[in-house]
Amino acid sequence: MRAIVITRSGGPEVLEPAERPEPEPGPGEVLIDVAAAGVNFIDVYYRTGRYPQELPYTPGVEAAGTVAAVGDGVREFSAGDRVAWANVQGGYAEKAVVPADKVVPVPDGVGLDDAAASLLQGMTAHYLTRSTYPVQEGDTVLVHAAAGGMGLLLTQAVKALGGRVLATASTPEKEKLAKDAGADVTMGYEGFTDRVRELTGGEGVAVVYDGVGAPTFDGSLASLRRRGTLALYGAAGGAVPPFDPQRLNAAGSVYLTRPSLVHFIEKREELLERAADVYGWVKTGEVKVHVGHRYDLADAGTAHADLEARRSTGKLLLIP
Repeated sequence: MRAIVITRSGGPEVLEPAERPEPEPGPGEVLIDVAAAGVNFIDVYYRTGRYPQELPYTPGVEAAGTVAAVGDGVREFSAGDRVAWANVQGGYAEKAVVPADKVVPVPDGVGLDDAAASLLQGMTAHYLTRSTYPVQEGDTVLVHAAAGGMGLLLTQAVKALGGRVLATASTPEKEKLAKDAGADVTMGYEGFTDRVRELTGGEGVAVVYDGVGAPTFDGSLASLRRRGTLALYGAAGGAVPPFDPQRLNAAGSVYLTRPSLVHFIEKREELLERAADVYGWVKTGEVKVHVGHRYDLADAGTAHADLEARRSTGKLLLIP
């Protein structure tokens, strides 16, 4: 079985192809033939050691495929079922063993590529716009990195709830992608706070969804209306340094939260509900998944390098 194995933390070069014995499912586990694996910034955090992970391991916390076999005690799934999972390592491989309670069904009408491309980021967009800060009709929202896989889904999720999206992107081409996804106004990063204030009559936005981190944090904070919310859900551009909480008061009694998907799908019923909603969006076309590029499994290092260098748009997939 082909798999990517990480034996040391580091750059994209540590994503090494290897041959591994075919795994077998234990009690409560499912063996899955992987059709596609999503490439996410959280994979980069694990690879570099920012998020601790016991070595060696096969990365990839999001994938979709077909059940090949089930272990003792598994009743919910059978061989041949189309399934997907998130937040469990092992997706960068031809086969993976996953706890059955972390696996979700993929409905008819949703392709396995789209299932892999939408689950983790789709559920993230779901909890951000429905739980972290529930978007209300008429809210003006700032979405950073709106042409990435996460940003495109967030933009569409906000629009589905009746929000107005102001979107940042690094190039005119990326701005167009965000606009095509439904963003009302697009802009570059330079001077975005002044532009946001101008577009909101000086009031600021109800919420900023910021997955960039250090480069945008100060501007995001300054873009909020009074009692607005900064949802810092990632740090693709670097970690935010420590700061004085008094700044939240000075900005207008604003809220800062650093949420993570794992805490919003801890219960199986919540995982199934969010996954079903995401796949419902995809099936009906309410949310369109943009796969920017597909890579062979052996090219995982190139995929990571492209993601980190912002050479990509939409979602990146590895195809075993």
